[in-house]
Amino acid sequence: MAQPVKFDALLDDWPDDRRIMFCDESRTALPAAQALAGKTGGKWAIFIGPEGGFSPEEMDRLRGMEVVTPVTLGPRILRADTAAVAAITLWQSTLGDWG
Repeated sequence: MAQPVKFDALLDDWPDDRRIMFCDESRTALPAAQALAGKTGGKWAIFIGPEGGFSPEEMDRLRGMEVVTPVTLGPRILRADTAAVAAITLWQSTLGDWG
């Protein structure tokens, strides 16, 4: 089992060939289907916020990375377990093999 890694260390070592779908609850991101349109499948990770959300510094860091695509999951703040299922469903329906 992998050991926990600090957020900054994770991003410092992030591979250039893996994109991130960042579930941005600030309401400035586009809806997932719109934000992911024209993107390709391949290696992706989905980042949902921890309980209480990402810090402003963490959000700024993510938004500044070229591999990151910020998306909104809608107007409601979802619990982490619900947000994970919603995010995976949106990714799969847009970039996965459901189409």
